[in-house]
Amino acid sequence: MASITKRGNNYRIAVSNGRDRNGKQIIETATFRPDPARTERQNQKALEKFAIEFEEKVKSGKYLDGEKMTFYAFACTWLNEYAEQHLTAATVEAHRILLEQHVFPVIGSIKIAKVQPLHLNKLYNAMATERKDGNPGGYSAATIRRTHATISSVMSTAVKWNVLLDNPCERVTLPKVQQSESIKFFTLEETEAFLSALDQDYQEGKISLQHKVFFHLALFCGLRRGELIALEWSDIDLVEGTVSVTKSTGLVGGKPVTKQPKNSSSVRAVSIPASVVDLLREHRRQQLRYRLSLGTYWKGDNYIFTQSDGSQMYPSTPYATFQKIIKRYNDSLPPDAPPLPRIPLHGLRHTSATLLISQNVDVRTVSGRLGHAQTSTTMNIYSHQLQSVDRKAASVLDDLLQAK
Repeated sequence: MASITKRGNNYRIAVSNGRDRNGKQIIETATFRPDPARTERQNQKALEKFAIEFEEKVKSGKYLDGEKMTFYAFACTWLNEYAEQHLTAATVEAHRILLEQHVFPVIGSIKIAKVQPLHLNKLYNAMATERKDGNPGGYSAATIRRTHATISSVMSTAVKWNVLLDNPCERVTLPKVQQSESIKFFTLEETEAFLSALDQDYQEGKISLQHKVFFHLALFCGLRRGELIALEWSDIDLVEGTVSVTKSTGLVGGKPVTKQPKNSSSVRAVSIPASVVDLLREHRRQQLRYRLSLGTYWKGDNYIFTQSDGSQMYPSTPYATFQKIIKRYNDSLPPDAPPLPRIPLHGLRHTSATLLISQNVDVRTVSGRLGHAQTSTTMNIYSHQLQSVDRKAASVLDDLLQAK
């Protein structure tokens, strides 16, 4: 039976766990901290329950000792027993990559109970100044924040499982990274140039109609790459002119995985401009003719964007095509003409939002089209563009009142 000893304001629970090879008794201990918000009677019941559960864990071999278990060992347990049960496959993969690339090589061998804020500060400072891929400079503040969030999630679970008394991540100050993290997008003039290049490449047979449709949907509807690749024809209402976003496809372990969105706000219906509806209709007709010509060789189901055998388009395909379009356009320009910037594919989504904001479309509508959980997310991402609109509003008001 577990023994309970009061030590200051806390209680020490000790349970015998057999004997070691030298015949010495093994004692496992845990600390119970009363909740000040509870009554004495409630804390007593909680203490008794804690002691019983702790003894059951020790006797069943499920007890995890932070003094003996490395951060690596516990993080692997966290991935298998917590993350894979409660998080999406893509999120688990993202956590795993961050841990393997940045965290395990530095603190993986340290006992988890011995990991201190100083260890984490050194890790983040090193990330801020030096990259492991050989590129100059350090990692972005966003990458450091994601790494910190992953470690903090591991540590907070360790606290919940009574492996740690507290989370050392709560006492860490992230380094200031002198690096621009501004979003990349096309201006109105650049967008018009891109659409012209897109149409020319299609007319010359350098890209297929489905790629033209893909980039139009990304630009005009602000959809993410994974949301576009996951689209099926049943998600499109060509009569009403809407697209229903209900799933997303990403790479997990190098393989495409289609899943439900992590946030309910990502499930949404987005209106499609009439010109893009016409493109979708033509793409549908072409795809049906091609599908009939393949017969039993068609492997896909009902995806809008496919590989040559009808199976779902591979996630990396759109990016490569997008960059080739920009390169061909820039190569065709005279030396003194401004080139199109080589923005990431996600930049089309940013372009969609910034153009809408520049035309005074309200933030709530923009946020809804993008699938943001809160309008504050939209305002934070596009704060610079919103400031520009705000300056225009001030100018309008000034002109109005000065005219009186």
